[in-house]
Amino acid sequence: MVPFVDIVDGEPDDHDTDRLLDILLEYNAPWTAHIAEKPHLAILLRKEEGGEVIGGLYARDEYNWLFIKYLVVPQEFRGMGLGSQLMRHAEAIARERGYLGLFLDTFEFQARPFYEKLGFEVFGSLEGDQETPARFFLKKRLAAT
Repeated sequence: MVPFVDIVDGEPDDHDTDRLLDILLEYNAPWTAHIAEKPHLAILLRKEEGGEVIGGLYARDEYNWLFIKYLVVPQEFRGMGLGSQLMRHAEAIARERGYLGLFLDTFEFQARPFYEKLGFEVFGSLEGDQETPARFFLKKRLAAT
């Protein structure tokens, strides 16, 4: 019997998306259950100690890789080495946690050359058009310790 197909046009219910994830994780478990999930990571830039967040880095654990989801340095602080400092901190934490490496994505108008200077290499891309910027996926494999 073929299951009923219910197309949700718009934002799906949280319960439904949670159930989809549960089904996927159950399927993946024989191959991935041994990989310990590590906590997500934030390295924040603040105006002053305890002050408002003005930028920083947010990363997620992704099956023994650290996925850099956001890296934000305010325009007025660019060129001071803060982005490199944030990435070095994230890399040091990734090494401490025993990750295989780090990965991220960036649009063509963003920071691909910056990441390449830090040792990242492109492993995939999505083409763009007049309305959509091209997107690049980069990784940095950490040497086994």
